[in-house]
Amino acid sequence: MSFSADKTEKYDSRDVERLKQDDGWLESYLQWRHHNVDDTLKMIDDSFQWRKEFSVHDLSESNLPQWTFETGAVYLHGYDKEGNKMFWFRVKLHVKDAKTALDKKKYVAFWLERYAKREQGKPLTVVFDLTETGLSNIDLDFVKFIINCFKIYYPKYLSKMVIYEMPWLMNAAWKIVKSWLGPDAVNMLKFTNKADVQEYINTEYLPAHMGGIDPFKYSYPPLPDDDFQTPICENGPIPGEDELDGKEKGDGDSKETVDISNVEEPLQKQKKVSFDDPERLDLKTKSAKKPQTVFRGSLLHISPAEDLQFGSKESRETKCLIVLTNVTKNPVAFKVRTTAPEKYRVKPSNGSFEPGSSLDILVSLHGGVEASPQDRFLVMAAEMNQAAGGGPPDLSQFWKEVSRDLVMEHRLRCHIVESHKASAKENSFKGFAVSSSQEDLHSKMTKLMASNRRLEEQINRCIWFQQLLTALITLLVAVISLSLYVRSPDKDIQ
Repeated sequence: MSFSADKTEKYDSRDVERLKQDDGWLESYLQWRHHNVDDTLKMIDDSFQWRKEFSVHDLSESNLPQWTFETGAVYLHGYDKEGNKMFWFRVKLHVKDAKTALDKKKYVAFWLERYAKREQGKPLTVVFDLTETGLSNIDLDFVKFIINCFKIYYPKYLSKMVIYEMPWLMNAAWKIVKSWLGPDAVNMLKFTNKADVQEYINTEYLPAHMGGIDPFKYSYPPLPDDDFQTPICENGPIPGEDELDGKEKGDGDSKETVDISNVEEPLQKQKKVSFDDPERLDLKTKSAKKPQTVFRGSLLHISPAEDLQFGSKESRETKCLIVLTNVTKNPVAFKVRTTAPEKYRVKPSNGSFEPGSSLDILVSLHGGVEASPQDRFLVMAAEMNQAAGGGPPDLSQFWKEVSRDLVMEHRLRCHIVESHKASAKENSFKGFAVSSSQEDLHSKMTKLMASNRRLEEQINRCIWFQQLLTALITLLVAVISLSLYVRSPDKDIQ
């Protein structure tokens, strides 16, 4: 699939280059258009023109009006029951205004592009919270733009749309909206209220007015899209690490967080880096499965590439490994953060290691809790300059001073693997159920066959009586016919 030279002038060169290099991006357009090439080309053309018109690559906090961030009408926060990030629209905070319409649309594009760069290919759940909305909040042009974002500009990113407490006065408007969605997207609409919204979202990510217990309150700054905090490490906190820098706060945490991690040890020039006694660490990591997939980043190769696989409670598989490999020519500093710091212990949760070396990070569940698909981990890394004759690096100071543009980030999600024991029990139960059903079926078949024999005997008796009756009738007819025949000549003689 190629683009002519005259058409590429309508597109951002960065999009064209990415399309050439990223097969997954191209595949997302093809899948959304059911592999119809002509429809796919039109969709890419529309999408790329829009991306250049809105300058999505360059949208940032600095070039959007501050009021768009302060209203709290649109933001990313939390996860649904399937582990998809939620994109919230607090409709009562949106007021239709032609003068500000473009800025609001660019603000939505900012969030979507920000998410797409961080979570390539991972779907979003859109939540329209229509609590206390009125006529002044109804903006069909803005709704159509949001639909086009998922229908044309960001294909395959929509998981579902949860419509909460839609007032009756918007029924007519939503009939128009459905006509824009198309048959595929209409099936993604989930109309809910306080009684049934928990079918899609757990209470921990629902605000109080929706029947939940989430204490989150939108405020800006910072941007509330990450929800990542530093997990607890077995060795305790680094002195002074609780002083978070403004840059880090400004890029993700909506809650007060404290960096808690292990005490750093001096760097050692060896191929395998250890932050603990090797024998103890080996005992702890033996029970953790080695990951098989690899994400190849600019600073680190990270394994696994996407999922941290934990077992269910029955399996008692509560540990897994994250393996980092430094692929640069300098030391690399790293941090590991999570959305559920009270559930996980990470060892080490931060540190630095030499070029070409690898590091095993042990992630374990704490306190008998179970992993959840909503839980996420964030691996942050930044390249450090070689310090001639210097001692151990001051990582706390390094993270305060490093530019966000130089920090590599990679996200991992948790995946629950069904336990073999549970499977065996389930299979055993299924086997017992099958065995019981077979015995029950055999009993029923025996009764049926006995009943069939009785019925067959009755039919045979009926057939015998029918044959006897037929023979008697035949004999009677013959006798009557013979009698009539004998009487007829006698009448002729007389």
